[in-house]
Amino acid sequence: MATPAAVEGQESRQAQCWCCGTLQEPTKLVHLGNHPEVVVCIRCAHSLSKWAWEIEDQARTGSAVRARNGIRRLRRTVVQHGWHQNRLVGRGLRWMGRFTP
Repeated sequence: MATPAAVEGQESRQAQCWCCGTLQEPTKLVHLGNHPEVVVCIRCAHSLSKWAWEIEDQARTGSAVRARNGIRRLRRTVVQHGWHQNRLVGRGLRWMGRFTP
């Protein structure tokens, strides 16, 4: 859903992420194939990708799946304890989270 936002006398169009509701330029959002009206921000698109990978892993077995599930459990523990917001280790944990399943 696009909402107009006035910027110094000029009208600019911003779109709202369907997942988290943030407003951004439509060019900086991911548009879904057959439904161009559905847009998600980059941050939510990464989350959706991780969630999809987790659903795919439910039907698989093997050591790689077990390793990814262990990383997911560790991520949940970190978030539950709020360690990702810690001043000393939070930045590193958030950086590592970008590269893990």
